[in-house]
Amino acid sequence: MTYYNRYFATLYDLIACMTAAVDLLDVRVSNHHQRVAFMSLKLAEQMGLPVEERRTLVQAALLHDIGALTLSERLQLITGEATEPEGHARIGARFLEDFPLLRREAEIVRFHHVPWKNGAGEMHHGAKVPLLSHVLHLADRAVVQIRPDMGVISQIGAIREVIAAQRGEVFVPETVDAFMSMSMQEALWLELVDEPRIHDFMDELSLDAVKLTLDEVVKLTDVFAHIIDFRSPFTTRHSASVAATAEKLAELSGFSENECKMMRIAGNLHDLGKLAIPAEILEKRSKLDPDEFDIIRGHTFYTYRLLRPIRGFETINQWASYHHERLTGNGYPFHLKADSLPLGSRIMAVADIFTAVTEDRPYRKGMSFSRTEDLLRDMARNGAISVDLVSLLLAHHEEISQLREEAADQAGKRYDRLFLQDCV
Repeated sequence: MTYYNRYFATLYDLIACMTAAVDLLDVRVSNHHQRVAFMSLKLAEQMGLPVEERRTLVQAALLHDIGALTLSERLQLITGEATEPEGHARIGARFLEDFPLLRREAEIVRFHHVPWKNGAGEMHHGAKVPLLSHVLHLADRAVVQIRPDMGVISQIGAIREVIAAQRGEVFVPETVDAFMSMSMQEALWLELVDEPRIHDFMDELSLDAVKLTLDEVVKLTDVFAHIIDFRSPFTTRHSASVAATAEKLAELSGFSENECKMMRIAGNLHDLGKLAIPAEILEKRSKLDPDEFDIIRGHTFYTYRLLRPIRGFETINQWASYHHERLTGNGYPFHLKADSLPLGSRIMAVADIFTAVTEDRPYRKGMSFSRTEDLLRDMARNGAISVDLVSLLLAHHEEISQLREEAADQAGKRYDRLFLQDCV
């Protein structure tokens, strides 16, 4: 395989993937990001904003609630019951600002719940609030007014009244005027609730113009790994640890430098589908009941489905999504057998098991190396995982364990910076 660092994937494809992932959490938040992005785009068009600003706004809208890591927090934001709505905006911005190409979007997300207050909202805690943050704020609040239990056309008048009543105090007058000018169009609302597809506007906005190198994809998926794992303090280090372990195993297995980077990407994203799993299951302190375990068993299918649309990710998707398959065909969710599992998928399976059993979880302490070795050898002996890869890991376990612990430590420090910064 030959992979070039140039033009490996588009920024938009990866944003769209993460957007779809965080909206998997519950039907009540499904398509929220896409709808807000659509409304934001229409407002920006009505206001005559340049295409470059529209593109930045749409990308920010597609990620605006990624800092809300639990279903209850997402629902509170949608129902208007959140007591501190700016908290998730700050966390979301901190996630995004780690990736240089999303720093403008990070600033928009950071301030998207700041009220206008008759001009005072131009600044917030000494920082200038971008106009695009205020556009996003209005789009978000307009979308959450929509009730799913009645036709949208019947709701237009009431929503217009809610927005108009907050002109000047909550929303920038210019954004309200733009909203009032366009919101009489029934077609806009019908398109909004008809699962708007932002990629329909890709040509107009050149959303696919920003192409990422392989190294940039690694850095962006490092950020995504934090979003996946930071929903629970028990998983804060998992994806980073799996990625480090798998990358080293790939190197020891003779993978090229670029293939090793692809393995790290796959490790970062292997649990992407867990964004569809309720936090109470991830944090349960006792053994999962059969129904709960069945929910868990679906997460790798969601990883597969989420990664499938990304152009150039075909191999990465296999490596990431098959990590619970077993060579015997007794894994899940596809029940693939050895002849359908590439070496990269076998590596990921071993890396995930090694990492998972050595980590502390809500219901148990991590295993000692001795017990981990026994488990891995038993699974290999029974034909579930690769004998050669288990032998390779155990032969280099000190080096691999050190790399895994370093990655875990960095992820833990990032978690503390994200969530403890407001407490000091």
